[in-house]
Amino acid sequence: MASSSMTRGPATTKARLRLPSKWSVGAIVIAVIVIAPILAVLGLALFPRENIWPHLISTTLPRYLRNTAILMFGVGILSAMVGTGAAWLIARYEFPGRRWLEWLLLLPLAIPAYVGAYALVDFLEYAGPVQTALREVFGWKTSRDYWFPEIRSMGAAILVLAAAMYPYVYLLARAAFREQSAASEEVAQSLGAGAWGRFWRVGLPLARPAIAAGVAIVMMESVNDFGTVDYFAVQTLTTGIFTVWLEANNAGGAAQIASVVLILVIMLVALEKISRRRMRYFNLSTRHRPVARKEVSRGLGGLMLLACFIPFFMGFLLPAGVILSHALDNAENWRDPELWEAGFNTLTVGGTAAVVTVAAGVFLVYGVRLTGRKLPRLLLPVTTIGYAAPGAVLGVGILIPLAVVDNAVADGILAVTGVDIGLILTGSAFALILSYCVRFFAIAQGAADAAMGRVSPNLALAARSLGRNQGQVLGTVYYPLMRASVASALLLVFVDCVKELPATLLLRPFNFDTLATRVHEQASLEALGDAAPAAILVILTGLAAVGLLARANR
Repeated sequence: MASSSMTRGPATTKARLRLPSKWSVGAIVIAVIVIAPILAVLGLALFPRENIWPHLISTTLPRYLRNTAILMFGVGILSAMVGTGAAWLIARYEFPGRRWLEWLLLLPLAIPAYVGAYALVDFLEYAGPVQTALREVFGWKTSRDYWFPEIRSMGAAILVLAAAMYPYVYLLARAAFREQSAASEEVAQSLGAGAWGRFWRVGLPLARPAIAAGVAIVMMESVNDFGTVDYFAVQTLTTGIFTVWLEANNAGGAAQIASVVLILVIMLVALEKISRRRMRYFNLSTRHRPVARKEVSRGLGGLMLLACFIPFFMGFLLPAGVILSHALDNAENWRDPELWEAGFNTLTVGGTAAVVTVAAGVFLVYGVRLTGRKLPRLLLPVTTIGYAAPGAVLGVGILIPLAVVDNAVADGILAVTGVDIGLILTGSAFALILSYCVRFFAIAQGAADAAMGRVSPNLALAARSLGRNQGQVLGTVYYPLMRASVASALLLVFVDCVKELPATLLLRPFNFDTLATRVHEQASLEALGDAAPAAILVILTGLAAVGLLARANR
């Protein structure tokens, strides 16, 4: 027994001291890089060089918080009403145009909210077609002769953001209504419930978790928005980050406001998860029958068609039409070299970020699946928080620490070699690409995790038994079976990079424009004709992602 114990001792000690594999180490490194900007924001907020918390609390912070709360809940409520109502009509009734509208209602996702803001102001302002037509019809001479709603206001910002984001609610609610059983509808109808009663007492409660998830996404995107609220002069926490950092030159104050935004977003995510955890619905029938769509009269069908057409018109048709009109009226702007330079920059940084993000996502998920260690598994879900964090928050968390490292490296090389290499990390597109990778890492990670989950472990075991190492298994077994998911993730990440504005404005190198920043800068100068070509390119890129989304949700 003694000799046996002595024999097993060194082997046991060796097993305990076994170093982690390169896949475990790589997974941890990727996870730390993704999480680091969030931790940097919190660290900068807790230990700023200049503590301006008292000044913020006594001056601007209450206004930022109040406006952000009004915007967030206003957009969330309006998006919930529009998205849920449209989803119910599409899922439950048969009326003229329903098949077209089922997919047309997704198109507003292709148009960034800030583009919709520019188009709405151009359409409704004093010199726009609506007020011009009113003056001609009624003989009014000046703005003092009639009343017209203020365009650049909180209400207009809520309307524009809701028109751009209601598809998040619509898509999830439509899927939830489709999955409900006809048995529950029939029971409610047999108990005397009318159309409204069946919606309010049966359909809506069963779909509430999906609707809550969609509304949470909408509210988080509202907090992230900068272009719309800046154009409408609505001071929110996001605009406050830009003001305190770029105008007041106080990075610590910007980090403190960013930490408030981050806490707000984390609270939204937590509330959404809690609301879904407390609600569980199960289909107890062994024969699930979907609810059959009900035929309606021509008059009622026309009203349903109008109700579904209005959000499509406001979210896609109006902004796309206005922007296209300006693009055609100013066709010479398509020959502007700066436009195509911005397009090349967008393709370069967006494409690089998409490839790096998806590759890192696949590596992380594969590494976590291979390792038996707890740390990588614990870090995996935390890496998705970047998608919830606004771009302005990530800008603060990336640029300030990176600038410190960049300056230290440049000073060290200068001291040793006498050569001034300048700022390599913050003076190039590196910081911008890193922000895109962190911001949209959840898309790549989710796609990779879902795709790998569909591959049978037996295939990997068979490949290993034939002498393939872990890297070869990933390349020869997993990748061919998840190629479509990887391609979809690449496209979705690239499209989101093209539309991202706050992080791009903060982190782009000097004299470096993307399509999004060009649209913002030209529209801010009231030169919508100059902004239109870049906006059209952004919209066309977004349409590719919407087409992929529609195909995946047939």
